[in-house]
Amino acid sequence: MSRREPPPVPERLPVPAVDSHTHLDACGATTPEQVRAALDRASAAGIVAAVTVADDLASARWVAEAVAWDDRLYGAVALHPTRTKDFTDEQKAELERLAAAERVVAVGETGLDYYWDYSPPEAQREAFRWHIELAKRVDKPLMIHDREAHDDVLAILESEGAPRTVVFHCFSGDADVARRCVDAGYVLSFAGTVTFRNAKALQEAARLVPDEQLLVETDAPFLTPHPFRGRPNEPYCAAYTVRGLAELRNQPVEAVADAARRNAERVFSLRVPHSDGPASLPSVS
Repeated sequence: MSRREPPPVPERLPVPAVDSHTHLDACGATTPEQVRAALDRASAAGIVAAVTVADDLASARWVAEAVAWDDRLYGAVALHPTRTKDFTDEQKAELERLAAAERVVAVGETGLDYYWDYSPPEAQREAFRWHIELAKRVDKPLMIHDREAHDDVLAILESEGAPRTVVFHCFSGDADVARRCVDAGYVLSFAGTVTFRNAKALQEAARLVPDEQLLVETDAPFLTPHPFRGRPNEPYCAAYTVRGLAELRNQPVEAVADAARRNAERVFSLRVPHSDGPASLPSVS
């Protein structure tokens, strides 16, 4: 199989789960027909809903429109920390309007990224503080991007006062960071990285997260789970991560899938369709 070829749609999970963080527009699903096809493939694998996430204003506008195309789709909007170098009042006003939309269920992804140098750290921190306050104003969960910035992210959340619900998307910390997040009541979302063979510290962290603070995501089109690392990712691939987490945590697949769905429903106030979806596996194009 070519590394450019998407993974096969896996066997349906025994109970439904949710992809808590994806980027459907970046996956190439930008029209109503393409979005429905991607969600059909996800449903065939037992992933019955997805939260598609913006990282800039153009994407946020698209998210606010796309969530009306299919009942299985929800959205989150924010300005990604790497894009906060010039964060204007006009942009803030538009994001606040989009964040208040009914099927936009979270403010995100926001936070800090010290890996890339596209935006100065202080600009990122200022934008992060603004997004924290936005999440409080619209009373929606805060979806965090944290790359090589664990201490500063946690310190700012503490100093600003965290919103009612905080989700660490694509959690990347070790067991110590995970314990600090769990003790603070935050929710940790695991992507395909937790299945990578060299992710020992992340896997140790994933083992200690309580069921009620666990989410599963793809972060598609990035971070495709093992054994398909490097190939195009899509919401249906969350089923591979569910199975990987179940093995890692020594739990039944049903338990992990059920926890991931129930937590997504609670955290994001989702109304998840629990139907079986398409009877056959749709082709991946």
